[in-house]
Amino acid sequence: MASNRIRGDPETQVVVLDTNAVLMLFEFSVDFSSELTRLLGRYRLIVPSVVVRELQVLSTTRGPGTRQMHAKAALRFIQNIEIVEAEGRTGDDAVFFLAKQMKATVVTNDKNLRTRLRSEGLQVVFLRGKQTLCME
Repeated sequence: MASNRIRGDPETQVVVLDTNAVLMLFEFSVDFSSELTRLLGRYRLIVPSVVVRELQVLSTTRGPGTRQMHAKAALRFIQNIEIVEAEGRTGDDAVFFLAKQMKATVVTNDKNLRTRLRSEGLQVVFLRGKQTLCME
């Protein structure tokens, strides 16, 4: 059960998505909304603008498998999510700085980014077993 529901804290948790988090919604059978609600209770999704640009590049670049198709679906999905400008040249840097600034939870499977976020004491949600989200 989400800790904010246990404490009775109605505060909404800010959740930052990185590129691979958005793509995993279409690559694996994860019920993203239900899983985040289970872990966090109330939440608000945000995406750094750099991540949007990365998805735009992936959606136009031919690559192995269905990556291009997943990127196009991801771009449609994030149309309903708040897009925020963040400092940093790469998607990982933008996610890191935005999460640090907002004290947000980050959804990512990127090992290096997860290590950076944990070193700052930030919460990380990642995919385990191709269908379950877990929190570090």
